[in-house]
Amino acid sequence: MNFTLDGKVLIQGITEPLGAIYAAKMKDYGTNVVAGVSVGYGGQTVYDIPVFDLVEQALSVVGTVDTTIIFVSPYLALDAALEAISAGIRQIILISGGIPPLDMVHLLRIASETQTTILGPNSLGIIVPGKWLLGTQPEEFYTPGGVGLIGCAGSLTSEIALELSQAGFGQSIGVNIGSDIIVGSSLSQWLQMLDKDKNTKAVVLVGEVGEPNEQTLAEYIAEKMTKPVIAYIAGRHSPGFKHQHHVSDFLPSQSDLKVDVDKKGRKITAFEQKKIPVAQRPSQIPELLKKALKK
Repeated sequence: MNFTLDGKVLIQGITEPLGAIYAAKMKDYGTNVVAGVSVGYGGQTVYDIPVFDLVEQALSVVGTVDTTIIFVSPYLALDAALEAISAGIRQIILISGGIPPLDMVHLLRIASETQTTILGPNSLGIIVPGKWLLGTQPEEFYTPGGVGLIGCAGSLTSEIALELSQAGFGQSIGVNIGSDIIVGSSLSQWLQMLDKDKNTKAVVLVGEVGEPNEQTLAEYIAEKMTKPVIAYIAGRHSPGFKHQHHVSDFLPSQSDLKVDVDKKGRKITAFEQKKIPVAQRPSQIPELLKKALKK
C-alpha cells in the first residue's frame, strides 16, 4: 500500500460542524486543503477554502486531488465516497462513524477494483507531526520524531501519543484506522508501509484482545518486520471483547486465533506467543521502546 501525504486535499462535508472546525485546523497546520464540497453551498468559502456543490466541479477548478476527507452523515458517506472515486480520487479518509456495514462492503469492493485506499470509517485520520494533518487527530498530543503509531480506537491511540511525547519519543506518523465493524485499510497494511518508511525507526501498535486477524498480524511482525514493534493490547482483563473486522477477515484462514487464559484469568495474546513486546499499560510503552531501540 502506498499513501501520498503531501498532495492536494479535498473536504467533503466541509460545511458540517466538524468539517468546518477541522478544515481550519488542517489548513493552519500546513495541510494543502484546496477545496470543499457541500451540496447547496457552492460558490461560498469556509476559512478561505472554496466550496463546490460537486466533487467534479471542484476538480475542474483545482485540478487533480490526492486525498478526500469525508465528514458527511453516515448514511450519505457511501454516495460521497463513490462520487470521489468516480472523479479519480484514490485516497479516502472516512471520519464519519456508523456507516451501514453493507454500504462498507459495497464501497470496499469498488475500492478494490479501482485501487483506492480507504481509511476508516470512524477514523481520526492521519497526522505527520509538524507537517500535515489529515483528519481530526489531536495535534497537541503529537511531536515530530521517529516512532510510528498505529491504532484502532481513537481516544486510546491519542492517549498513547501523549504518553510518547511526554517521554521524549516523537512520532513520524500517527494513523487511526477506525473502530467500526468493517474498516478499509488494515493494521498489517500500515505496518508494511511504515517498515519501508525512512523516517520511522520503531512502531507502536495499539490493538484489542481477540481481534480476528491478531494471529496473522503477530506472524507478520515476527517474520517480516525489520523494525522493532511494541504492542499495547486493550481489554486484556475484560470478560469479553468487541471484534473488529476487515474484509480479509471474512476469508477462510488456516489458523484461527484462540485466546488462551492463564490461572489468573489474564488473556495471553498472539503477540506474546510470538515474543513481541507487549505493554501491560500505556506508561510501559516508552521503557519497552528504549529496550527495543537499543537492540
